[in-house]
Amino acid sequence: MSLEAKRRELLELILAVSFRRGRVKLASGAESDFYLDLRQTLMRPRGVALAGELVLDRLRRGPPVDAVGGMAVGAVPLVAAVLAAAAVHDPSSKLVGFFVRKETKAHGLGRRIEGGFAAGQSVALLEDTVTTGGSTLDALAAVEAEGGKVARVLCLVDRGEGAAVAFAARGLALESLFTRADLPV
Repeated sequence: MSLEAKRRELLELILAVSFRRGRVKLASGAESDFYLDLRQTLMRPRGVALAGELVLDRLRRGPPVDAVGGMAVGAVPLVAAVLAAAAVHDPSSKLVGFFVRKETKAHGLGRRIEGGFAAGQSVALLEDTVTTGGSTLDALAAVEAEGGKVARVLCLVDRGEGAAVAFAARGLALESLFTRADLPV
């Protein structure tokens, strides 16, 4: 199956199980006439497989990175999907994953970033859906504070409500598999 066919299949799944019309308050505090709950897509075998493969393909076509990660909880399934796809398509891949907590852990090793992250790495931040980009910008700040370099930001769906502008102000292009134009809004 071609990548374009896989992209179409993923969009169909997103629209079937993750897209809802109706007034909702978003994490950004803004109100919207539609809601995207991509956990519904990423917690299905076909959804996680398609998302992982398509994001991995996008990662291969740009500046290389050592790790993929993002803010807990939203980015965790997508990070795992990309790592699983990397294991299938390149068993010798050295790509690692991580997630960023909202706050530094108060016990154990007291980390805010968990997983395969290390200072000096070039990373791609992943997110399922972005609106303003606020949570991913928080992850970016945490990665930079720990000595990492954010090289790329990728999402499944860009709602088209300011995230691309926010990342551009930080010198980063927001790469998305789908945009608001792909949604029936």
